[in-house]
Amino acid sequence: MDQELTIGEVARRSGVASSALRFYEERGLIASIRAGSGHRRFARSALRRVAFIVFAQKIGLTLDEIASELAKLPSDRIPTRSDWARLSGGWTRRIDQRIAELQRLRAGLTQCIGCGCLSIDKCALANPSDRAGRKGPGPRYWLG
Repeated sequence: MDQELTIGEVARRSGVASSALRFYEERGLIASIRAGSGHRRFARSALRRVAFIVFAQKIGLTLDEIASELAKLPSDRIPTRSDWARLSGGWTRRIDQRIAELQRLRAGLTQCIGCGCLSIDKCALANPSDRAGRKGPGPRYWLG
């Protein structure tokens, strides 16, 4: 029983709210067993899965994508460091894309973002005759 954690312990250790843990369990991202009292008990390895979920969300994976990734982990044993490394190894390209997107956003904070508003002096230079507007609504230069 000392290898199992309550939902409160997992929440404290992971920094993730108990309600989110229950949601992750409903989605099949983590699993618990029920004690005789009906309370949830989690294997200590659930902490790694929760950390993985939090990290994956931060780099932009959806919960469906996270579920797909977690399904690649072995079900017959506790995942090893190499299992986790193999799982996250292909994310470099996605992280690089996110960095590039954030750099474009930072640059766009001080320049026209192609909204077609023509409301600042620079728009006359960056978006003459509202040429961004012909590409469609919204921040066209940002959207690519």
